[in-house]
Amino acid sequence: MDTPRSTYAAFSRADRRRLSQALAQAPDARLYRRLQAVAEIAEGELVNVVAKRARVGRSTVYRWGERYLAEQAPSALSDGRRSGRPRTAPVLTDKKLRHFLTSDPCRFGYDATTWTVPLLATYLHTQGIVISARTLRRRIRAARFRWKRPRYVYRERAKHVGAKKGALSDG
Repeated sequence: MDTPRSTYAAFSRADRRRLSQALAQAPDARLYRRLQAVAEIAEGELVNVVAKRARVGRSTVYRWGERYLAEQAPSALSDGRRSGRPRTAPVLTDKKLRHFLTSDPCRFGYDATTWTVPLLATYLHTQGIVISARTLRRRIRAARFRWKRPRYVYRERAKHVGAKKGALSDG
C-alpha cells in the first residue's frame, strides 16, 4: 500500500540540504529534534506522522516549519534567550552574605556560636530580607562559601566509658 505524502511544497532542494547539514552539526538535543522534524516534513512526510514520532502536537510541528521557512535558516529553530527565574532577595549580595557568615551570631543576640542556615534565614527575615532556607543554601553554594557547623559537642568523658573501643569499664 502506498503511504500518502505531505503536500508541503514550500521546501526546496537547498532547504533539504541545509537541514541535513544542520542535523549533522546540531549542538543540543532540542535543536536536533526540531531540525529532524522539519527535515522529515521537507522530505514529504505527513505532519501527523512526524508529530507522533517527535512526541509533540501537530501545531508545534507546523510552527517549527513556519519558523524555518520564515528565515530559511536552521538557526531559526534554536532556543531563544530566556529571562529565567527572577533572583530572590537581590539586596543580599555575596559581600553581605560573607559578612554575615563570618560574624558571630552572639553579636546579634542569638545563643549560638556559629550560623546555621535556618538561623541565618531567621535573622535575615528580621532584617527585612525574606529568603527561604533552601534558597539561602543555594546562594551560599553559588557564592562558593564553605563552612561547617560543629558536629560534636565536646565534654568530659563519662567515667564508665573506656578509653578504647572495646575496653571494659573500671569495675
